[in-house]
Amino acid sequence: MLGPNLVSGFSVRVSWASGPATPTAPQFATQGHHIPVEAAYAGRMLRGTAVCLGTPAALARDGATHLLLGGEIYNREAIAGAVGNAFLTHGSDAELVLAAWLHWGISAFRILNGRFAAVILDSGGRIVLATDHAGSFPLWVRADEYGVDVSSEAKTLARGKSLAVDVPGAQLIPRGAGVHRVPAGTALILETVQGEVRTSSVVRTWAPPLSRTAPAPDAAVAKVRELLGEAVRTRLRDESEPTVVLSGGIDSSGVAAHAVAHSALVHTVSMGTDVSDEFEAAAAVAGHLGTDHQEISVDSADLVRELPWAVWAAEITDHTILEYLLPLVALYRRLPPGPRRILTGYGADIPLGGMHRRTERLDFLDAVIAHDMATFDGLNEMSPVVSGVAGIWSTHPYWDRDVLDCLVTLDAGLKRRYGRDKWVLRESLTGMLPDATLARPKLGIHEGSGTTSAWTAELLGRGVPEEKVEEAKAAMARRMHELIVLGGERPEDVSFDEVLLSTESALRLERRTVT
Repeated sequence: MLGPNLVSGFSVRVSWASGPATPTAPQFATQGHHIPVEAAYAGRMLRGTAVCLGTPAALARDGATHLLLGGEIYNREAIAGAVGNAFLTHGSDAELVLAAWLHWGISAFRILNGRFAAVILDSGGRIVLATDHAGSFPLWVRADEYGVDVSSEAKTLARGKSLAVDVPGAQLIPRGAGVHRVPAGTALILETVQGEVRTSSVVRTWAPPLSRTAPAPDAAVAKVRELLGEAVRTRLRDESEPTVVLSGGIDSSGVAAHAVAHSALVHTVSMGTDVSDEFEAAAAVAGHLGTDHQEISVDSADLVRELPWAVWAAEITDHTILEYLLPLVALYRRLPPGPRRILTGYGADIPLGGMHRRTERLDFLDAVIAHDMATFDGLNEMSPVVSGVAGIWSTHPYWDRDVLDCLVTLDAGLKRRYGRDKWVLRESLTGMLPDATLARPKLGIHEGSGTTSAWTAELLGRGVPEEKVEEAKAAMARRMHELIVLGGERPEDVSFDEVLLSTESALRLERRTVT
């Protein structure tokens, strides 16, 4: 098991004047070894810390242009061929992206397919900040009169001492002390005029397609099978023994089946609780594929008390999304330590409409898929920090750019067909998985692990009225975000029970006031 070799997080400051320095030891949730990064040109100084798995080249340089890359690129062969340098397929991803930048300029980010964030200090002294198409490697920014702080984690910027200024083109996070988020599929070119940050260009490099195609069913099935297989293959890199999170549902089982086709040995892992599990369904798939399979069981009371860790990783206040992520965070934190590359089936529901399996009318199904694709940005569901809290690199083949473009644009009648949800995906995996798996109804990871019912039970058991449960969950998530992301507290120092108690007290006071 070689493990990943990449930058999994970073925090750097690009400065153009003397002023308050960024702390040299930011408190990352992402686990890994820290290396210093430094570059300078045209009165601009880049200095900070990269969190690494393996021994990657964090910075690449060509003359006066410097590039810091977090994450990895999946269409390496195509990029190397297009720029006319086959040797780039054997170099670092930072060198590959730098070559693409020098060849195409800002358009490079419309061509790159990966899970990455990039910071470029170019020969003109400009600062370029870019995210991948899905924003799956978050990029946070905080600017002041002396420079720009850029990080893969908002918490490293939230307590800045100097006066923050606006970053045009980025989105200011609520109560974030001037912290902005670079939108998914966006490249910002920042310049300064008389000490003020100006955005000379805000370039959208990807947007969810609204057009639809209606290929013949057999052609659509073949295309989905080809693209998903290629997405899995490119994510394996040089890893001979990858791990796949396996629930036994069609999404994760499809990833496992394609991983087995390209790997000497695939490890699979499933998680459940005393409330619910999918061990039987996952074991059936693992047995069929011949994977090295492991089951991890967590007490449901312990699972919901992982909430501070989920907030620490995802840096969001959306309690619904946190429920989805809780079992994953708990699972990653219970895996054996050491370098590990994990593939998941996460995210397939969004372009395929899996969350709307009871929506019968095809025009309604297509409408909700379009809405979900238009509103995913900022949810941080696929942030690498979710697994990075355990020093693990995770990646999600269904949100490969080519797979996503294909799935989103397919006619809704290929997603729901003959009364079956995700029909085109199920058909593409025929012959690779057991028939029972191909026909198995959708069950969300938070449902299969009992996360939703466990958190609800905790609240009901403390006297929260049933009609106030969702409100209480939302209040707990906001309070933990305030303490951990904005306040700098560590998750082990934030008590689920104390936050629940304060939330319960606030709700009681509210009810008395209303009465």
